[in-house]
Amino acid sequence: MKRKRVVVTGMDVVTPVGTGLECFWNNLVSGKSGVAPVTRFDATGLPSRIGAEVKDFGAKEYLPPKLIRETDLFIQYALAAAQMAVRRSGLDPASEDPRRLGTVFGTSIGGIVSIAEMQEKIAKKPGVRVSPHFIPRMLTNLAAGQISIFFGFKGPSLTITTACASGADAVGTAMRLLREDRADVIIAGGSEVIICRLIYEGLCAARACSIRNDDPEKASRPFDRGRDGLVVGEGAGALVLETLPHALERGAPVLAELAGYANCGEGFHVMAPEADGSGEVNCIEQALADAGVDLGDIDYISAHGTSTPLGDRVEVAAINRVFGGRAGRIPVSSIKGATGHMMAASGAVELITCVQAIREGVLPPTINHAEPDPDFNLDFVPNKSRNHQVKVALSNSFGFGGQDACLVVKEYSR
Repeated sequence: MKRKRVVVTGMDVVTPVGTGLECFWNNLVSGKSGVAPVTRFDATGLPSRIGAEVKDFGAKEYLPPKLIRETDLFIQYALAAAQMAVRRSGLDPASEDPRRLGTVFGTSIGGIVSIAEMQEKIAKKPGVRVSPHFIPRMLTNLAAGQISIFFGFKGPSLTITTACASGADAVGTAMRLLREDRADVIIAGGSEVIICRLIYEGLCAARACSIRNDDPEKASRPFDRGRDGLVVGEGAGALVLETLPHALERGAPVLAELAGYANCGEGFHVMAPEADGSGEVNCIEQALADAGVDLGDIDYISAHGTSTPLGDRVEVAAINRVFGGRAGRIPVSSIKGATGHMMAASGAVELITCVQAIREGVLPPTINHAEPDPDFNLDFVPNKSRNHQVKVALSNSFGFGGQDACLVVKEYSR
């Protein structure tokens, strides 16, 4: 059976630099940082006391009071992003066969904030009443589940948990389901809220976080010589994906074509990528092959670029190995300088960034790129956005456990 083409017809975000696509994009291309001192908990005594928190989200704009009380913030972000994306797509779920509508969403840890808060209450006051809504607040699958319930979807409903690659893998999984004619429309993306002391204690113990507490806006500095670790972020990104025939039949706005996807395990280490980049090379090459594009077709790379010393170095090595002498001529940027590392949400939001770059002809900058690393030879679009025609873009997402995911998106051509 010939596989169906898959297109993006709607997309939207909840991020530390803005909720809603226009706000997010305008702040991103203007170089705004979403990093500041942590306000969600008392970070006193921690090596890292900064984070990229969402600041302009009002749950009441998207959800009824009862649902707000019954859901963790990661579910609320997912529901909000999905609603905005569906609205942009013009999809009317009531006019569709619900069995042909699905949801695939990614998250790394689910409702960890709700878990940590409840455990703290029990520790302080044994016998405290546990809400009957606690379990559905914390379950990892309830972002996808609540989206399906909200819209009445009865097709595929899946949750993907592959650490930092979860959002990208959710989009890729949705694409495969659509290619195979398992659905007509799937809402795909990722959501994450992990800003709590428990997670910070763990990441700081692993020495993964930036300790640039005195200058938070400049703490996340992908590919910069002075990078010292990631900054924890949060948010959600959602895309409405459709088979091309279905999108054309209903007159949907086609924003871009999702052309390729690969997921690969490195089989190497729990936290560290292979030093020579071979695991990431494998994933990038498979995604390009799946998309049927040549090395010379790639106009822009949205890097994983977490601002960690090792991670950035390995990604640069991988890009060089794949693209050879052309690597230095391909613009490569990481939006994590602005958004922090939104974990599972990153892959979805960064793919949305690629679609925006294609549609707007503008590349988002890698902010805080103050001192180039002398070992790096790539064009990181430093500090300022750039006008640049993009027809085909590659988006990289690499997670703990060596779980790598790459997506290829291109300008739609009928």
